[in-house]
Amino acid sequence: MNISELAARAGVKVSTVRFYERRGLLPMPSRTSGGYREFPDDEVARVRFLRRGQQLGFSLAELGELTALSGQQVLLTGDVARAGQAKLAEIDERIADLARVRSALAGLLEQQCIDPDAACPLVGALGGEPVAQPA
Repeated sequence: MNISELAARAGVKVSTVRFYERRGLLPMPSRTSGGYREFPDDEVARVRFLRRGQQLGFSLAELGELTALSGQQVLLTGDVARAGQAKLAEIDERIADLARVRSALAGLLEQQCIDPDAACPLVGALGGEPVAQPA
């Protein structure tokens, strides 16, 4: 199939397929006598995997490692599990960071910017000023 067909079947743009190819995430396709790329049918699944992996927060480097693992004759479950556990730990850390940011922001919003002549604590905090905690 040509690059347009691959992109359409995988639900991505042609430029995305070219990008994955340049990054080495897709093997170099064969070429027709006219110089057009010709992809095997199984590349649809690989492109979908790459796109979905990005949506789930995997970096292109991580996806490259996973696609390299999946290309082995014997897929080493431990390697895939370790990669998954590392990503899970990273996601948990980001969730904890976001929870702290949310809590701080909620506390600032509770202080409300009512007095038009006073500095709003939210604006000051976002600017890096220390915030006085309510009594």
